Amino acid sequence: MSITVTPAHPDFAAEIAGVDVSRPLNPADRQAIEDAIDRYAVVVFRGQTLDDEKQVAFARNFGPIASSALKLRHRDIKHRIESSDVADISNLDGDGNVLKPDARRRLDGLANRLWHTDASFRAVPGALSMLYAHVIPEEGGDTEFADLRAAYDALPEAKKNELEGLVAEHSIWRSREQLGVVQYTDEERASLPPVPQRLVRTHPGSHRKTLYLAAHASHILGMPVADGRLIILDLIEHATQPRFVHAHRWAKGDLVIWDNRCTMHRARPFDTTKVRDLRRVTTRDVASTLEQAA
Repeated sequence: MSITVTPAHPDFAAEIAGVDVSRPLNPADRQAIEDAIDRYAVVVFRGQTLDDEKQVAFARNFGPIASSALKLRHRDIKHRIESSDVADISNLDGDGNVLKPDARRRLDGLANRLWHTDASFRAVPGALSMLYAHVIPEEGGDTEFADLRAAYDALPEAKKNELEGLVAEHSIWRSREQLGVVQYTDEERASLPPVPQRLVRTHPGSHRKTLYLAAHASHILGMPVADGRLIILDLIEHATQPRFVHAHRWAKGDLVIWDNRCTMHRARPFDTTKVRDLRRVTTRDVASTLEQAA
């Protein structure tokens, strides 16, 4: 069976069928998937059967794996997933039990409800994230995606000129402090220092200009903090208008890939007494955004 690509919108989000991602990809299928990602930024594979090892093997088709930052900022707890290649995007503790309401990892994970892009807080940020659904609650827990290419295109020319060359400081601690989650050790904070990233970049696959935003973006370098934060907040508000947003309703066996270089995403609420077990593998970008085309 050959791969089929069915768009959800003309240029944003699509469903791919006709491929079993648990098996080795032939070059033509790998290229077809990459081309779809470059065009649609978010792609969905339904009815897949993956374990952690197969998920990592599939991800390696698209670049080197970025190690999960979860263990760097939670050094004192038992982790359910041993591999540093796999991020535990669940509400389960190290023994597989639902996290208690005051659990530090649960509170930390609430920042996933803010609009963000994965690993923008690392010097070499994330490229493609691949999230696989093992267990899904009956209601809630959707993931929303925002198309930052279309959001950039819709800006007035004067605003585009104003943003050209601006650099924001990104920090994972910035996204957490917005929710009052600040209980981290000095060692944990030192493991993930702030990094600069372009506010506008060119996506290497599509060659489209795109905003590069996240709740991790603290302020704009060379500008009073308050002024920079207002620019970032205004851009996030602009980029998350309904016309730029696609919502994915999860089902067990879904694998969703999104391109962090040109999208933001956020998780939506669900009953956290029910199990939600998803696992993510993320590929590394080629370099800091400062070393890539603006």
